Amino acid sequence: MTTSLLFFYFFAAVALISALGMVLNTRNTVAAAMCLVATMLSLAGVYLLLDAYLIAAIQVLVYAGAIVVLFVFVVMLLNLRSDAFPPSRQVLSKALAVVLGGYVMWRFLKLLPGMLPPEKPIPAGFGGYEAVAIELFTRWVLPFEVTSFLLLAAIVGAVVLAKRRLD
Repeated sequence: MTTSLLFFYFFAAVALISALGMVLNTRNTVAAAMCLVATMLSLAGVYLLLDAYLIAAIQVLVYAGAIVVLFVFVVMLLNLRSDAFPPSRQVLSKALAVVLGGYVMWRFLKLLPGMLPPEKPIPAGFGGYEAVAIELFTRWVLPFEVTSFLLLAAIVGAVVLAKRRLD
């Protein structure tokens, strides 16, 4: 077993455990957000193993940084203290989710060996800034700009709503 394969299994295990921690943690939403950070950081580790340094940095900065900070900010802003479900219903729904998830995982792993294509080498420049920039500003320039206008409209809307609340 090579070192990179060992690191891959480590990052995959951390991603799986922290994703389960995020989904099954219904009582403490801040702890669930921290589990989301661990999932995003482990995915960045997988990208590092693929030599996609730019994608790994974007994963850490955008997802593990900005998006999770936004989630925590909204959770703290809403300040939800009461649970929507009684604890007995939470146990039942968690048990059902574990059983259903285990069944789906078992079916998936049963089908997996015959479905995988042969391994191909990673193309040169995969995950580098040049390949990402060429794709982003040639083929995907319109969706990129539409997204930037939508984000700008959301920021303006948030400022207007916050200003109205202060007045």
